[in-house]
Amino acid sequence: MAERGRPRAFDRTAALRCAMETFWEYGYEGTKLTDLTAAMNINSASLYNAFGSKERLFREAVALYGSTTGSATHRALRDAPTARAAVEAALRGNIDNFADPHTPSGCMIVLSATACSDQNREVVEHLARCRRDSIAELEERLERAVAEGELPPGTDTRSIAAFYATVLHGLSIEARDGVPLDRLRSAVDHAVALWDTLVAQPAA
Repeated sequence: MAERGRPRAFDRTAALRCAMETFWEYGYEGTKLTDLTAAMNINSASLYNAFGSKERLFREAVALYGSTTGSATHRALRDAPTARAAVEAALRGNIDNFADPHTPSGCMIVLSATACSDQNREVVEHLARCRRDSIAELEERLERAVAEGELPPGTDTRSIAAFYATVLHGLSIEARDGVPLDRLRSAVDHAVALWDTLVAQPAA
């Protein structure tokens, strides 16, 4: 049975991607409704009909980012043959995205709501959960490496995961500040060089 009503006169997926890049560039609170409608090439009524609210649109944009541009960490942890290779691939894959001249710089999950007013605390918490989930995924990959014998028993997987997540978040800020890609790569080189030292330290 054909759906009744007038079909939307825009490509929802394409509009969502435009919204994603707008939030990524200006942050949640810095993005005005007029910024979104201009980027998505729709009017405010169509935006609300399709996405419900600015916050719901933002959450969809975050999900799109996580499944596309922001998926470098997940793919590295899933596909790399060793935990060390996974960490290195995650760092290098992300900085290439952070410094891509065709998209906003840095990481949307890190940068788009680091500080918001109290009325938008749920947005801040949503992104904080996204970051915690990513760190937990890294920690799980390290625990698997311990179970498989790649890393020694007693490896402080929690601290190692926290360290590399902190490096990654810092690289996002550096990229937004305009630090050249070669310097970001140099920072990754140093972080990767610390791997053997980090895994040799037992958990407290």
